[in-house]
Amino acid sequence: MTQLDIQPETNHSAFPQRSYGTHLRAVLTLGLPLVGSHLAQFAVHMTDVIMMGWYGLDELAALVLAAGYWFVTFILLGGFAFAVMPIVAKALGAQNTTLVRRATRMAMWISVIVAVMVYPIFLFSEAALIALGQEPHIAALAQPYLMISGFEMIPALIVQVFRSYFSALERTRVVLLAVLAAVVVNAGLNYLFIFGNLGMPELGMAGAAWASLVVSTLMMIGLVVYAQCATPEYELFRNMFKPDWDVFGMVFKMGLPIGLTSLAEVSLFNVAAVMMGWISITALAAHGIALQLSAIAFMMQLGLAQVATIRAGNAFGRGDEADLRRGAFVVTCMSFAMAAVTCLVYLTLADPLVGLFIAPDEPARAEVLRIGAMLLVFSALFQFSDGGQVIALSLLRGLQDTTVPMWQATFSYWAVGLPVAYVFGFVINWGASGVWVGLLVGLTVSWILMGIRFWRYKSRINTAT
Repeated sequence: MTQLDIQPETNHSAFPQRSYGTHLRAVLTLGLPLVGSHLAQFAVHMTDVIMMGWYGLDELAALVLAAGYWFVTFILLGGFAFAVMPIVAKALGAQNTTLVRRATRMAMWISVIVAVMVYPIFLFSEAALIALGQEPHIAALAQPYLMISGFEMIPALIVQVFRSYFSALERTRVVLLAVLAAVVVNAGLNYLFIFGNLGMPELGMAGAAWASLVVSTLMMIGLVVYAQCATPEYELFRNMFKPDWDVFGMVFKMGLPIGLTSLAEVSLFNVAAVMMGWISITALAAHGIALQLSAIAFMMQLGLAQVATIRAGNAFGRGDEADLRRGAFVVTCMSFAMAAVTCLVYLTLADPLVGLFIAPDEPARAEVLRIGAMLLVFSALFQFSDGGQVIALSLLRGLQDTTVPMWQATFSYWAVGLPVAYVFGFVINWGASGVWVGLLVGLTVSWILMGIRFWRYKSRINTAT
């Protein structure tokens, strides 16, 4: 049997045919809170970027590097938390409620272990950034931020485990409410800690890191309490400290390729940030702003993509090919429609959007606006590719197919996208625009490869080989 074959684990001999309209309503019901939660989660980070842009251009450039450094680590380790979603979704489809508890508990175990193991890389981040060719004073600004935010890794990963758990249970409103509360608290703490308002010391970048640590810790506590009170039937914390090595291995085996796939994409964007640092601090700041705006659209696509994973995972557990086929078509069409709207907004409102991130009295404001608006045009162009690849990837994850997509992503971003970025940016000498040509090409290749894999192989459901 191949990895993509679906064998039903319950006695379903036939399934009712659901219309495309029914699928559309189901995707919207589940997806809108997920889209909202991702947008709100991103708003937490974007608040840091906006406030740091008001604080100083050098600090903004340092935050772009430091946040990228932290996020690359988080997205790799977060693969184990993301693995909870397809595992729990399939388990629910197959009516295997015991696996829900076991997988979630072992994901928490793995998250804590790996977070502790990687902390030393934050202690030596200044030297690492200098080795990557960044300006020494920018690297020095980033170091205190990363030493503090390294402690945030444990609560942040546990939060991601519970977000995956609640999403698979289709309890998406609690995730949305938790993240909305985090936006408000983070903005208030930034106001106090970054600028030293209301009698607090002015901490600059370190203040943003302390705010993020507090917010992630509060979210973790809140979600743990809610899980215990609202889903007692799954007994998540029963035998919490008892090892379950079979499921530990299952989560690890699925989570590592997920983390490496995400790392391949995110690290492409962060290597692009390093390249921008080679060009100028102004280019790096403009890249960071354009990336923030691009990520807003991606967060919406990611919410839809998680719906794709959940619904594909349910169909996987039931062995229902027709449901998978129709659901995949609906969510793909919704992704395209969303990309079209985003493309139009970015093409028509580039200047005012970029201007939100730069203080009016910043001496380099005009140059940052020029470069940032130009990069946002490239962002508009890759909305379809970015949305298409994350939807196809998430459908494959719902089928618990993670290894081949990992290699496809690595090839697309590193063997294709990165060399194209370097050639157009520095050999052909297009500068910042050339670097973003590489991003566009890498995302497009990934979309083509993963799309072909899903739509060609989905017909093998219920067929043993």
